[in-house]
Amino acid sequence: MSGFREPGFADRQKAAQDARKNLLNKFKSQPGPDDPAVVARRAEREALAAKRAEAKAAREAEKAEQKRLDEEAKAAEAARIAREAEEAIARQAALEAEQKAKRDARYAARKAKRK
Repeated sequence: MSGFREPGFADRQKAAQDARKNLLNKFKSQPGPDDPAVVARRAEREALAAKRAEAKAAREAEKAEQKRLDEEAKAAEAARIAREAEEAIARQAALEAEQKAKRDARYAARKAKRK
């Protein structure tokens, strides 16, 4: 078995030239922008992008609708709580008025008993 031979300048230059040639051939072998396969892939990508944009718009609309419904529900809940608070205040006022009337009646009965 022979030993390792160190590549000289000419060998390195030839290897670099071969690498450039291979790279150029690889680039030339790719289809151009007007190739039917490239055009078909581009159309497919554009169709997918349009579908994604449409789906995103639908999601945004759904989120906006859900947000509007949530806000309406919160407003209805706030109105219900306010109405219940007002009713509680009215009940409390009626109870206090009834208690005052009973108290006044007892006081009047006591006064009438003395006379």
